[in-house]
Amino acid sequence: MSDTENLEIKAEISIDDAGTVTGLAWPFGAPDSVGDVIEKGAFGYANTMPMLMEHEQGKGAIGVWESFAETDKGLEVKGRLFLEGVSPARDAHRALKLGTITGLSIGFRHNGFEERPEGGRVFKSITVNEISLCRRPVHPGARVTVVKSLIEEPKMHTEEMKNEPETKSDPVISVEEFKAVKARLDAVEAKSNRLRGANNNQPAGDNENGEIKKAFEGFLRHGVERISPELQKALTVSVDANGGYLAPEAFGDEILKKIVEFSPIRQYAKVTTISASEVKYPRKLTGSAATWVSEIGARTESGMTFEQATFTPYEMSTFVPVSRQLLEDNAYGLEAELVADFGESFAKAEGAAFTNGDGVGKPKGLLTASGITEVKTGNAATLGTDPAATIIGMFHSVPSVIAQNGVWIMNRKTLGALRTLKDGTGRFIMLDPITTGAPATLLGRPIVEAIDMPDVAANAFPILFGDLSGYRIVDRIGLSILRDPYTLSGTGQVKFTAYKRTGGDVSHADRFIKLKVAA
Repeated sequence: MSDTENLEIKAEISIDDAGTVTGLAWPFGAPDSVGDVIEKGAFGYANTMPMLMEHEQGKGAIGVWESFAETDKGLEVKGRLFLEGVSPARDAHRALKLGTITGLSIGFRHNGFEERPEGGRVFKSITVNEISLCRRPVHPGARVTVVKSLIEEPKMHTEEMKNEPETKSDPVISVEEFKAVKARLDAVEAKSNRLRGANNNQPAGDNENGEIKKAFEGFLRHGVERISPELQKALTVSVDANGGYLAPEAFGDEILKKIVEFSPIRQYAKVTTISASEVKYPRKLTGSAATWVSEIGARTESGMTFEQATFTPYEMSTFVPVSRQLLEDNAYGLEAELVADFGESFAKAEGAAFTNGDGVGKPKGLLTASGITEVKTGNAATLGTDPAATIIGMFHSVPSVIAQNGVWIMNRKTLGALRTLKDGTGRFIMLDPITTGAPATLLGRPIVEAIDMPDVAANAFPILFGDLSGYRIVDRIGLSILRDPYTLSGTGQVKFTAYKRTGGDVSHADRFIKLKVAA
């Protein structure tokens, strides 16, 4: 027989909130609706097992199956839906939660069979090529196990076995069941209208990016030649002609967490991801001016001028040599070690640039940007004779809309110097938080501790106040890893180079004011 002549379709499926699907794809001990039986131990599997909807291969996979186990119950399977970026996968997730999809169906090729005296066939060796979510399985016992159906299992009717996917039909439900489904759908629709985070408002599942993460670790230890072509496509940076490899999503998230910890500017600034080598924004210099006129008096023309503000991402990089024996033996947590080392290096470089960068080969920092108003202390190397009055004057020198969204930026040493300051009535101008996790406040606005802000010293700018949405960060490419097994091969080491491209500059200088200590 040809491959297309012995293709068989069987079974049903399931899923949880994180997109993990679990189900019984083929029960043992009972034939399906046409009398077929697949014996325990007969299952083989293709190298890659896609998750389809109703065996519609032309519409592409909506997920992937990751584990298979033959238990006393039958063939139990587990996989995950591609919830991010694949609309049909999200539709299937909602249908599973609502109970309109309750089953699994396997597609396989066989190597022959035996006829059953009572009708049907017995398969002793098959290769499963795909498993689909479906509304009505051929085997009535093949069911989703994680999502509980709101609809009773439809009764199976005898079907003629054909060498093509089975015909599916929607189940018939009662008025009460329809109302229950509608209520669930309304709740799901309301939830879908919420603002979505980067993880699609889904908790990170244990198997999320499992295959990609496994491939990435294999790449780090053994190189690209040990990774399948499919996973190479998932790891390769498409625009990098030199064959760079992106870290998997879980790895990148950990690096970003450390960057936020070391560089709090990123938490408050305007962050934009771009797809070009630079981005330009028009900046208005002068606006229109309205004037009072009589009924037939001459109108005055207003001039409006603009300039181009250019934001350029710059590259920062570091590398770590790792013993080849450690990589091969996996004697330590390679991923955790790389996260700690790269995270600290990138965070320190980025944080320092966002604060003091000169804009040459690196971002331009808040303290070096032009156009920000300065307030001077009047005393060399100190905060002045009346520092509380100086701080209060700074706060009231900016427009109300900026003050309402502003934050104070200083290092921990300067923060300590302000804790004793009082206003004219004897009240402390700085207050510690009364709620766990809340920031300390100065004149009612949060204080951001930035380790790269200077101490109180002559000609220094130890304190800055303003709305940090006026500082723009542009990210061109996330953390990338290049594995080089050749440069250090003579020393028994493999060189891992990490790089990232990011930039930053003040977009609205009028939203900030800074305190300068006199010379």
